[in-house]
Amino acid sequence: MKKLRITIIISVLLIFFVITSAFVARKIIFFTPNTTFSTLIIPKNATFNQVMDSLSKNNIISNIKTFKIASKILKYDKNVMRGRYEINANETNYQVIKRLRTGQHYPVAFTFNNVRTLSDFLQKIAGKFLFSAQELQKLLENADYICSLGFTKETLPALFIPDTYQIYYDIDADEFVEKFQTFYQNFWNEKRLEQAHAISLSPNEVTTLASIVEEENYKEFEKPIIAGVYINRLRIGMRLQADPTVKFAVGDVTLKRILYKHLETDSPYNTYMYAGLPPGPIRFPAPSTIDSVLQYTKHNYLYMCAKEDFSGAHNFAATLSEHERNATKYRNALNQLNRKN
Repeated sequence: MKKLRITIIISVLLIFFVITSAFVARKIIFFTPNTTFSTLIIPKNATFNQVMDSLSKNNIISNIKTFKIASKILKYDKNVMRGRYEINANETNYQVIKRLRTGQHYPVAFTFNNVRTLSDFLQKIAGKFLFSAQELQKLLENADYICSLGFTKETLPALFIPDTYQIYYDIDADEFVEKFQTFYQNFWNEKRLEQAHAISLSPNEVTTLASIVEEENYKEFEKPIIAGVYINRLRIGMRLQADPTVKFAVGDVTLKRILYKHLETDSPYNTYMYAGLPPGPIRFPAPSTIDSVLQYTKHNYLYMCAKEDFSGAHNFAATLSEHERNATKYRNALNQLNRKN
């Protein structure tokens, strides 16, 4: 009987020891603070070993062994997901692994407008997605890649139509561009393609003309009228003589007055010097501006000049003599304003 009692006591103690050890081990492996504050970036197709190397080299995890054990128990070693993860100080293995397993596959509402250059566009991208603006820039500066998209360096801005888009955060730079190819194709539906064909312009040429219209315009209602002026000029072979293209050629969009020295700038974007449309858009025009070109107002105007009331609107004219009268009114008003100031 005494031996039986001893055996029972030893068994109970062993069970208690095993349970206690299991509890302690569970706490150490899963619920003991084990991190320092840092950012962990896991690229596409990264392996579990690569993640462990990154955690070790960057001193993000204090006890690598317990993290590895916890990862295998929770099957994270078979479920690595790319992403950019903020790791807080004193987080447990369980907290970190749970977040890493969840991933970052959530949509971002990406809105961009009022963009002139690729550099401006890249600034809109910065910090929005898993890929960096530098990754996208490198991609969009690759001539072969741009060609594979059906664009040139000059026409590339036409691919990115300003709007609000739902795009997943963990997308790659090349997947991001592919998304915009889809958006582009959806925008240029059968109706818009027919409208472009009717004015003998390609979608990229429509976008280029729209970019000029947008730079000329301060009044929404004038967009289709201004578009009509330029389309009339294109049809008769008259140079567009658009001041915004000269500003683009000079590299100074802040110019208030275009002088003769500016008109002498030898650039394919200088529409005073070269006939037809420039090689590509001078800004990223809004969808409404593109539609204003496709649905331009039919009239016989060939000229336009800023109104003398400085409202941002224009006086339109069908003849050069009428245009010169409008230009004189504007110059006189400008001179009078300068004298007052």
